[in-house]
Amino acid sequence: MNTPDLHSKSIALVVDDNPDSLSMVSSALEQQGMTVLVARDGHSAIKLTHRVQPDVILMDAMMPTLDGFETCRMLKSGPNPTLAPIIFMTGLTDQEHVVKGLQAGGVDYITKPVVIDELIARMTTHVVNSRFLQSARQAIDATEKSVLAFDFTYALAWGSQKALEAIDANRIDLRDPQLLAWLQECKSLPVSGATPFQINGCRLQFIGLFDAREILVRIVQQTGDSAETVLQSAFGLTEREAEVLYWLTLGKTNRDISTILSLSARTVNKHLEQVFQKMGVDNRTSAAVLADREIAEFR
Repeated sequence: MNTPDLHSKSIALVVDDNPDSLSMVSSALEQQGMTVLVARDGHSAIKLTHRVQPDVILMDAMMPTLDGFETCRMLKSGPNPTLAPIIFMTGLTDQEHVVKGLQAGGVDYITKPVVIDELIARMTTHVVNSRFLQSARQAIDATEKSVLAFDFTYALAWGSQKALEAIDANRIDLRDPQLLAWLQECKSLPVSGATPFQINGCRLQFIGLFDAREILVRIVQQTGDSAETVLQSAFGLTEREAEVLYWLTLGKTNRDISTILSLSARTVNKHLEQVFQKMGVDNRTSAAVLADREIAEFR
């Protein structure tokens, strides 16, 4: 997507208690073809995001009653945090304030008086990155994977719908001290070096670091299901197809499988054709790798 197209399809929320600054920034963004929402205080900004999800938020740091830092923190916390990147506009250039803004959940800051060209360039980069991250999260949801992401303060940043349901169903406390210690360990380890963490009948597996800012974790609910049942559910197989696939993962040939399951070799071949089609693969090795991965999650 080129820049004009990006801007014409983007919604910006500008939060500033100074009318002149609010007007100048809003006019500049509208000239870029963006749809602009405005708020004069933090509470109004939060209410607006409950009705409309902006693509980017430009936030004045110093506002009365509820400053930009606290507004950002509130927007980025809770069960439905805003996904929009928040860029601070501030006259505060001390390192302390820059760090405070980033810790609150902001992604960048622009010093006042705002240089419009710089603002547009930074904002465009963050909108593109945000859309990439949202697409990745939507893909995870679409594949019904149980994935959680924690920020580097070990607070939950986001989770797929299936993972959030697992947390509620198993009453997992995400502030459990042992869990936090495990997340801290994961941040400094390669994926292969992280031992899964057991909590309330679930196993948490470290996947890796995403975008150098989030700790990705897979959550697996422990069940008493057999390997065949797991494969049947994971790939939409019939009971017999799951049995054939299971023996395939154990390295059995078609002749072995036909003997074990009392099936003809022709029937085994037919079952494997259906299995490959449902799994989206075209060979035994690929099917075995995918099946092994699913089974391993439940062990």
